[in-house]
Amino acid sequence: MKLKVCGMKYNKNIEELIEVQPDFIGFIFHESSPRNITETPKTMIPNTIKKTGVFVNKDIDFIQEKINKFELNVIQLHGNESPEFCSQIQQLNIGVIKAFNIHESFDFDLLKGYESCCDYFLFDAFGKNAGGNGITFNWQLLVNYHGTKPFLLSGGINESMGNEIKKITHPKFVGVDINSGFEIKPGLKDIKKIKQFKNELYS
Repeated sequence: MKLKVCGMKYNKNIEELIEVQPDFIGFIFHESSPRNITETPKTMIPNTIKKTGVFVNKDIDFIQEKINKFELNVIQLHGNESPEFCSQIQQLNIGVIKAFNIHESFDFDLLKGYESCCDYFLFDAFGKNAGGNGITFNWQLLVNYHGTKPFLLSGGINESMGNEIKKITHPKFVGVDINSGFEIKPGLKDIKKIKQFKNELYS
């Protein structure tokens, strides 16, 4: 089970999170988000943790600049990016996660065009923001996904959900992406809660 902690912003908080050893640390590059990051963390992040940049409908040049400045390993695309755009990002020799907002009438067949140009899908809740809405979608809808690409689950996950998450048996479900459900304030995570959640998830 992979753990991605998204929306990190503060050096000391990042330092504390590294001790929890998540698989991914997410940085948001979206100006309207309270978790938008502009300065590179002073904390050295080990190679075992993938530095992930989250973008919403940004152009290649903007993304490339952030890859260079923040030494990103993975790009998460949270907007209306096409398969062709995902393929262009992949050609930068970097991992690609494509996020989709899931709702009752979501057509999972739309994902077929993305299978060859992404490393993971991320299934998030449908809300007014591109992400970080703090709401969950109906996980029963996951039975409608018959694709070959592994996915991470996101959207309103908090420390009380570990046991429910462990009940998900979909063969392509490989991990969770947590954010606002573990925050003291936007961008500042409660590390104790994340530790407890990870221990429950892995037990």
